Amino acid sequence: QVQLVESGGGLVQAGGSLRLSCAASGYISSINAMGWFRQAPGKQRELVAVMSSGGNTNYAGSVKGRFTISRDNAKNTVYLQMNSLKPEDTAVYYCNAEGVRLRTATIPPPPTDYWGQGTQVTVSS
Repeated sequence: QVQLVESGGGLVQAGGSLRLSCAASGYISSINAMGWFRQAPGKQRELVAVMSSGGNTNYAGSVKGRFTISRDNAKNTVYLQMNSLKPEDTAVYYCNAEGVRLRTATIPPPPTDYWGQGTQVTVSS
């Protein structure tokens, strides 16, 4: 019913920049929060940045000042501008849509969370 499609990952040298995009498609009425998580090999998935529908943001301490999250509510799209990338930023980055409400002709299901398929970001030293 809802798909999240990510793009923008790739290989970049340390100090470089990348911009990730994630578009949610489907019969979506609203999305509470959209954000990015990442998972490096052998590590748990961790929050990178999240933005509420009202524009409030939360960043992991390790990316503050380097990454910027933005969101286009009309397009159900979230972006992550990543600057001054470091080798330790290397991970699979996952888009998350939290509290998705669907447009339906009948009684809608409760809000549901969705994940993208992930996009690889590799930062070389």
